Amino acid sequence: MSQPKPFTISKRSVWEAYERVKANRGAAGVDGQSIEEFEENLQGNLYILWNRLSSGSYMPPAVRRVDIPKASGGTRPLGIPTVADRIAQMVVKDVLEPILEPCFHASSYGYRPHKSAHDALAVARQRCWCLDWVLDVDIKGFFDNIDHRLLMKAVRRHTDCKWVVLYIERWLAAPVQMPDGKRQARDKGTPQGGVISPLLANLFLHYAFDSWMARTFPVIGFERYADDVVIHCKSHAQATMLRGALEQRLAVCKLEMSPSKTKIVYCKDGKRTEDYPEISFDFLGYTFRPRKSKASDGSIFLSFLPAMSGRAAKAIRQIVRDWKLQRRTLVPLGEVARRINPVLRGWITYYGSWVSRPIRSPR
Repeated sequence: MSQPKPFTISKRSVWEAYERVKANRGAAGVDGQSIEEFEENLQGNLYILWNRLSSGSYMPPAVRRVDIPKASGGTRPLGIPTVADRIAQMVVKDVLEPILEPCFHASSYGYRPHKSAHDALAVARQRCWCLDWVLDVDIKGFFDNIDHRLLMKAVRRHTDCKWVVLYIERWLAAPVQMPDGKRQARDKGTPQGGVISPLLANLFLHYAFDSWMARTFPVIGFERYADDVVIHCKSHAQATMLRGALEQRLAVCKLEMSPSKTKIVYCKDGKRTEDYPEISFDFLGYTFRPRKSKASDGSIFLSFLPAMSGRAAKAIRQIVRDWKLQRRTLVPLGEVARRINPVLRGWITYYGSWVSRPIRSPR
């Protein structure tokens, strides 16, 4: 007769986690195993994973680091877990997320059910019309600098489930395998690319920023999408004061505001005509700045509006160049369309919400 497992984790939960991981696709981790290769012995692999999770013996492997180009230049490090580890993370996420969701702030939009980047952009656009000043916040290397002790304190505040806490601790401690094959230990941070990393990041910033703002400056509105933060202020003096207070708050949470990338912006338009050096900011691939707009009666006026950022347009142009369509003369036109249309539709859907002209001609 088999011994009872220390942790109650159902086989159904592992199967459902696998289905979500499969739907999300993703690259192979340090073991080089793709989803298709994992599925060659699907029943056996899922059973082994369930057995290890429910017995407490599951030890996460290292995450594979890859550097992807940023639209702003440079690269962003991603940590790619193995397929099995992504499934394990999904099992924990499926337990923890319903506990955390009701606690999260309404102005937190990133990686949350029933919230989107477009929701955050729409609220930001509306608030920019009503309030003259924006504090555009950049947190320096946020994902790489999350303090493990503070994060685990937040996790334990919301759950006493032993296996959830145990595996989160193990994921935080899992090493990173660099492109040269060397492994680096970690004592802070959670790698972008993990299934559970966005949820843990939201939890950390819920206490480091969202709750602090609600408690300290309850009348000041903001939008946060992961670590991308825009705060709306009624005056330059208020924005300056808030910048100093937020810098101190982030320091308490072992984070740092980027002094060169954080800026105060004046929402200039036809009625707000002060001279100020900063009159634009980027948020979620859009640039907010003064733009000509047409009123319902056909007249033209100057408004403060979002449209595709120059960085996003540059990144799209590079992707199109990389397709090398002019060299695909032997590929049937229908096949070319089948390959690129989903990407084109994605761009049009995301960037064509308010201003469609740059989508049609991203020069």
